[in-house]
Amino acid sequence: MYVYPSPSLDREAKRRLAIIRHVEEVSGNVALTCRYYGISRQAYYIWYRRYQAEGVDGLRSRSKRPKTSPNA
Repeated sequence: MYVYPSPSLDREAKRRLAIIRHVEEVSGNVALTCRYYGISRQAYYIWYRRYQAEGVDGLRSRSKRPKTSPNA
């Protein structure tokens, strides 16, 4: 069975991966890295948990549309 390669990452996913790798390989300090890149630590840890669970594909941008709309 042929497995299709995943399409390349978008710009935002590449940036998120670069931030995670900066913490892991360069600084080792989440707070300083987040301050340097201008993001919150909360956002970093959301991305990091998705990266651990799903790998690089977890860093892709996701829709913010609600899955259900109870008042529709």
